[in-house]
Amino acid sequence: QLYARIKAHPTPRLVWAERLVADGVLAPDDVETMEREVRERLEGIHTELKAETEPEQPEADEAGDFAGAPKFGEVDTRVPAEQLISLNEQLLQYPADFTPHPRLQRQLERRREALVGDQGVDWGHAEALAFASILAEGTSVRLTGQDAERGTFSQRHAVLSDSENGSTYVPLAGLATGEAFFEVYNSPLSETAILGFEYGFSTAAPHALVLWEAQFGDFVNVAQPIIDQFIVADRAKWGQDSGVVLLLPHGYEGQGPEHSSARLERFLQSCAEGSLRVGYPTTPAQYYHVLRRQAKLDPRRPLVLMTPKSLLRLPAASSQLAALAEGRFHPVLDDPTASASIDAVRRVVLCSGKIYYDLAKERDAGGLTHVALVRIEELYPWPHEELTRIVQRYPNVVDVVWAQEEPQNMGGWSYAAPLIPTSIGTLRPLLYVGRSKRASPAEGHLSVHQQEQARIVAEALGDPATAAAKPKREREKASAGR
Repeated sequence: QLYARIKAHPTPRLVWAERLVADGVLAPDDVETMEREVRERLEGIHTELKAETEPEQPEADEAGDFAGAPKFGEVDTRVPAEQLISLNEQLLQYPADFTPHPRLQRQLERRREALVGDQGVDWGHAEALAFASILAEGTSVRLTGQDAERGTFSQRHAVLSDSENGSTYVPLAGLATGEAFFEVYNSPLSETAILGFEYGFSTAAPHALVLWEAQFGDFVNVAQPIIDQFIVADRAKWGQDSGVVLLLPHGYEGQGPEHSSARLERFLQSCAEGSLRVGYPTTPAQYYHVLRRQAKLDPRRPLVLMTPKSLLRLPAASSQLAALAEGRFHPVLDDPTASASIDAVRRVVLCSGKIYYDLAKERDAGGLTHVALVRIEELYPWPHEELTRIVQRYPNVVDVVWAQEEPQNMGGWSYAAPLIPTSIGTLRPLLYVGRSKRASPAEGHLSVHQQEQARIVAEALGDPATAAAKPKREREKASAGR
């Protein structure tokens, strides 16, 4: 009965047309003319679509990617050291009537010393220099997130508050040239809405660097519909490109299941046909260069970055000015300590992100020169050539280990396991070291986390002779899921 009543009811087009005629806005002939023009336009579009040839589907290559995926060439992300020092100095200048908080001012003043001293540049500082250099080149930067102005971990301080009257000052805003702009906003805990808006903004402002930062990477869960339906598939569905950047704090520090994992595995599972770029940088310089690269790359694709928490101020994770001024983003980082003992290396440990520093600390403390730690900084596109070249430097390797903090059914393992043999060959065994398969991404107790973390590090650095001597059944069990 309802459908019959709907069918008998005049359509909205007819109701509105009659209203416009009754009000004297249109004449009856105008209505017919408009209807005919719209119908003819739509029929013409339909005819053109039917006449187009169905595009050929690209064939998958051996690495599981597609020949039809967009290719990303190298771009120059270097900035002269003198210019970086100048930009840094401009960021430390305040209006005459502005009074920053004394403790915060001292903290920011240390950024001047960091460029010329041995302490190096930390993550927040490297990000500020990346944004400043991008703005100086005439490219706009827009950043939103639950605590984006200060940074969830007090690492950014993009918006400064006057300690006497509460007025605000944004140093980066003054560095934009031409029509470029810098915007940073704190956004509510409504990830679907905010990321949806920022995705749309990135398509409407294609020459701006648009970033959204989750308070903790785990919170990206709430934005999953935007990721699945728009960010990942927009090019495949509509031929639309976006350069939106997702900054997702990720790392296992014993803070529990809701403050550890940005679900790296979900993004890697969605990688195909150049849908995304997914990275897990381990140094401020790498972060700096990947942001500058994102602002310059064409074609544009979304960038998903696992960003740090405990590494934000870790001295071992700092970078020198030269690495920002003269370097570039490296999809794979070789072990910086292995050059003197290449022939002694028997085990290569592949890893991504924060766990590298846990492994390096224990490896160096134990004098384990037989272990080389190789970092995969960009997981998609898979850095096949770079990884092949680095592993070939070690002629006496007995086995290769993939080490991760995440459970075996999460993190990078399921994605990387079938790709690693194509890059390093199949003559050496590939072992998995990490947490076992689990339903929850992390432990709920700090003591349990510390115990598991210590076990992972110890197993990853284990004696290769012992690993090679294991019975075949044990080795197969260790590499299960490969």
